[in-house]
Amino acid sequence: MDQYIGKMLDNRYELLELIGSGGMANVYKAKCHRLNRLVAIKILKSELAENAEFRRRFRDESLAVAQLSHANIVSIYDVSSTQGIDYIVMELIDGITLKQYMERRGHMDWREALHFITQIMRGLSHAHSRGIIHRDIKPQNIMVLRDGSVKVADFGIACLADAHQTLAQEALGSVHYISPEQAKGERLDARSDIYSAGVVLYEMLTGRLPFEGDSAVSVAIQHLSSVPLSPREINPDIPAALELICMKAMNADRDKRYQSADAMLMDLEKFRKDPTVDLDYIRTELTASVDEQPTSKLPVQRVAAAVKNRQAEEEDDEDSGSILAYIRENKKMAGLLAAGVALIVLIFVVIFAGFGGSGGKNKAYQVPNILGYTVEDANELETIKDIFTIEVVGTMNDSNYQPGQIVQQDPAAGAERRSNFVIQVYVCAERQEITMPNLLGNVYQNAKLKLQQYDLNLNIIQTEAFSTEFTAGQIMETEPAAGTVLKKGDTVTLTVSKGPESITVPTFTTMKYEKAKAEAEKLGLKVGKPEYRYYDPFANEGDVLAQSILPGTQVQGGTEIVFTVYGSQGDQTRTVRVEYLVPDEFSGEDTIRVEFIMDDQVVETKIFSGSDATVGYDYEGKPGTASTVYARINGVATESQVISF
Repeated sequence: MDQYIGKMLDNRYELLELIGSGGMANVYKAKCHRLNRLVAIKILKSELAENAEFRRRFRDESLAVAQLSHANIVSIYDVSSTQGIDYIVMELIDGITLKQYMERRGHMDWREALHFITQIMRGLSHAHSRGIIHRDIKPQNIMVLRDGSVKVADFGIACLADAHQTLAQEALGSVHYISPEQAKGERLDARSDIYSAGVVLYEMLTGRLPFEGDSAVSVAIQHLSSVPLSPREINPDIPAALELICMKAMNADRDKRYQSADAMLMDLEKFRKDPTVDLDYIRTELTASVDEQPTSKLPVQRVAAAVKNRQAEEEDDEDSGSILAYIRENKKMAGLLAAGVALIVLIFVVIFAGFGGSGGKNKAYQVPNILGYTVEDANELETIKDIFTIEVVGTMNDSNYQPGQIVQQDPAAGAERRSNFVIQVYVCAERQEITMPNLLGNVYQNAKLKLQQYDLNLNIIQTEAFSTEFTAGQIMETEPAAGTVLKKGDTVTLTVSKGPESITVPTFTTMKYEKAKAEAEKLGLKVGKPEYRYYDPFANEGDVLAQSILPGTQVQGGTEIVFTVYGSQGDQTRTVRVEYLVPDEFSGEDTIRVEFIMDDQVVETKIFSGSDATVGYDYEGKPGTASTVYARINGVATESQVISF
């Protein structure tokens, strides 16, 4: 049996069952007893937890990802470490992976693929805008929910795997989706995620992967040196524009790839609105190396020298996780790679020679950088006037620009154009001021959720204070106050009431129960479950006969008071508390699991600290009845006893 099943983490999360396992961590279904909800908990494997530096990075990366809040990203609720166990708490997804969905679905319609890739790119756009790169986008890390929405999982965790996985193990599943620069062990940016998303789109459209091989290395080499079949060669029903979007996303040259997730979303949105849209500019870009570059001779000796220099650099590279580190250990494979690169370059030389004569037919213009300009000012630039046409396709919120300024352009600055001289842009939207809402009287969790929906990355702090105006648990004060303009990254302090600091308990025995309960709560007392008495010749139904705190007693706000009420209704119940001694054999354990049994039925299971000498439970029953009760403490049954109600 798994050592963690039934374990309680931080006296809050009860691990129920193992639901997934990977190279770095195991995932458990768990119950959060504080918020009474089911969650998923990812626990770092013990062999990795022994590495202090890895544990630090695991925590830092998880805390960074916990700041992400988007409908298409699996949420992280908590990051913690207890008793040598490092774990993160995530939302529990009711669904399957995109990989499982594709396997069950078989052939996927291009409309469905468009629906999924758009949501994936929205999630990536949100993460990239906050400086977080996924590094391991693949169908296994994308969850499909029952309503057809998708969520990207394992943000931030993949970057840790870079330094610990080998080609013979976890990389084999990911290598089909890695970018060429990732295969070469180079520094990654957001465009690497875009390449992987392009491969996912390719697989959804065609039902197959762009590159296959017998080993991770052979697949990686294909990412570096091969061009896959175009999707329409496999499935002619795929619209031409969607094929172009896919091939641009997975271009081996990252400078010709989409430069941002938002840029790819722009084209996806254009295609969604009009599947016949002309995206021929992509084809022009993809063939630019053939049509626009001057013919030049490239000696084979230069190719060999470049490969040799690259191999020398790799000798100093200590990143054992990169694919070339593996190749370095296999000289035969390194030789094959060098020969492959040389062959590809020679092919390009032949192509350049064949197409070089057409290079001078149209003059090439370089696309200028117009970010930060208004459309009117950009149209006055000498590099724009009489050459390019600026087309505004929408507005975007961006705190780095003023309203009306261009915040995004497509094509990007530096691209060359011989035709299709249209630059599509997004301009900064007019800022809508977000003000601090009135949260007084809300419970803390609801108030926090209301603030988080503004997507301002607010730093929310909770404090407590006594209050005679607000009952315990309610927000009694906010800083800043309601109506104050909120800015990105502001700190918001929510003060939660602890109830009155001191309460003089009045007499409740002259009241009906409902009135007594309302008056007690108004004063700041916590009203416990009432007890009932069924014999009093002078009382009427619902009268308060006694109170657990004597009148005139001074108590702190939030103190519990229990009323004894006269009642004889058939559906009323009484409670009898039974205490059980904890066996000495369990006294040293962190937690103990106790099942409370009544008439051979388990009525509740609770987790207690092993330091508790006794554990108790309030059994409920109808007046005039009796029951046999006992408890099982860590599976060991106590003596049974009969209790009367």
